[in-house]
Amino acid sequence: MKKTDGNFDLPQGTLDLLIMRVVALAPIHGYAIAQRIQQISRDALQVQQGSLYPALHRLEYKKFLKAAWKESETGREAKFYELTAQGRAHLQAETENWSRLTDIVGLILKGTLEETS
Repeated sequence: MKKTDGNFDLPQGTLDLLIMRVVALAPIHGYAIAQRIQQISRDALQVQQGSLYPALHRLEYKKFLKAAWKESETGREAKFYELTAQGRAHLQAETENWSRLTDIVGLILKGTLEETS
């Protein structure tokens, strides 16, 4: 994953979560997943092929995604991914975990800043 501003690295597993969130909207091919993440992040995140396709294969192996070859909007064959029932359950659990974690980290950071001021 390339960051356009270069100020941060994503925690491990975050790319999988972002991919599953994009795929949850509708079946989509790999290149479009990368474009959508870049678009939603307002160009802050650019997913490189070397990160995207291993993540897609990993999610497919874990049965969180299923894939089928279909014709893309350009008329070429592409592998379209969609979330499985198991993937939806995992996405929901991970989204809840992410939300709790960011709340906790925020509390700690605020507490640390207030204590040192």
